[in-house]
Amino acid sequence: MSKRLFGTDGLRGRVNTYPMTPDITLRLGLAAGTYFKNKSRRHRVVIGKDTRLSGYLFESALTSGLCAAGMDVFLVGPLPTPAISFLSRNMRADAGVVISASHNPYSDNGIKFFDAEGNKLPDEIEDIISEMVLETEANGWDYPSPDRVGKAHRIDDASGRYVVAVKNTFPQSLTLDGLKIALDCANGATYKVAPLVFEELGAEVHKFACAPDGKNINDNCGSTYPELIAGKVRELGADIGIALDGDGDRVILVDETGRVLDGDQIMALCALDMMERGELPGNMLVATVMSNMALELFMQERGGTLLRTKVGDRYVAETMRNRGASLGGEQSGHIIFNELASSGDGILASLQMLRIMVTKGKPLSELANLLTPFPQVLMNVRVEHKKPFEQAPVIQEAVKSAEEKLKGRGRVLLRYSGTESLARVMVEGEDEELVSFLAQNISETVRNTLG
Repeated sequence: MSKRLFGTDGLRGRVNTYPMTPDITLRLGLAAGTYFKNKSRRHRVVIGKDTRLSGYLFESALTSGLCAAGMDVFLVGPLPTPAISFLSRNMRADAGVVISASHNPYSDNGIKFFDAEGNKLPDEIEDIISEMVLETEANGWDYPSPDRVGKAHRIDDASGRYVVAVKNTFPQSLTLDGLKIALDCANGATYKVAPLVFEELGAEVHKFACAPDGKNINDNCGSTYPELIAGKVRELGADIGIALDGDGDRVILVDETGRVLDGDQIMALCALDMMERGELPGNMLVATVMSNMALELFMQERGGTLLRTKVGDRYVAETMRNRGASLGGEQSGHIIFNELASSGDGILASLQMLRIMVTKGKPLSELANLLTPFPQVLMNVRVEHKKPFEQAPVIQEAVKSAEEKLKGRGRVLLRYSGTESLARVMVEGEDEELVSFLAQNISETVRNTLG
């Protein structure tokens, strides 16, 4: 049994299959409760979830473990991940928990934690909790006395608190009057709050995938399926399309012509806007190794810097805090505005883009025509063993040969999936045909060596 439960974004897997089982979840509640209750006298935790059918299962198991450990639990129901980050701070809790598998299908679920400041946990704390879950014997828990067992409460006004907080990131002097928005909530955690935010600021909102049934989350909708909202934008003549993911912490946008904008293009526009207003410290942008090379060149050409991190928005957020950066994110659509929130927030990021549109009085297609991404090919290769790539000379030689062919105007990136037996091969460069050829060649080499 692995000593580490957590991947790049919390615990995640297929429902009722290890580690996403009721017994592991109960022990996770005991471990997290035991760890966090020692950090203050409040002993309280906020639990939110998305709209998956299995959310009830894991909510109950977590609540049992946390209460048994002596924590009071505040249940807020379906709310986006950034709302739990906010509520952890707003309610002066010791921790926050989100039950969600983000953009995965309903048959998966996951659990991720926030600390009292609304930040995702660093690896070292996740490792401590993992060890407690996997190593503590049945009679080894430090159970409190019966009079110190925790209570569970339902909080009815949590969504209202979050809506107000997000709206307050949009300037009081501006409105969204006259703007038509096509909004895709992925049948997920934002299905109630996202339409409210945009409507209350004055927009005409046409909402899609806002009728969750427990099984249709991310089903041909949301940020991983932008074709839906792109078609609706063209059909409605909307000014912008907004596609959120299942737990609402990332967003993909569509301009009024139906062109899809990913996280790199969103970050480029926001970075330029912040540089123009003198609000991007050190002209520094933080992104992961997956962000397109065109974004790096974009920043360099404007006197800025792109700092790269490991894949995972929590690594972006951690680097931003350590380096004093105000803007960061991922190509997949996690966008973090450090002065406004401590985590990626798809609704908040959309509001920042809308602010730029309203302030400049220009359509999104004109504003976002800043970045032409290099062709990028990502291939997944199933492997038997996750041997370090640097210990495989044949693979290293294939990578070196590819980099020579790219002549400094492209990149090769190899990494392993945090949750599956997959090697991910990414190649990007200016010549699409060459990029595709090199990606296939390296993938075949990896398959022959490690498959």
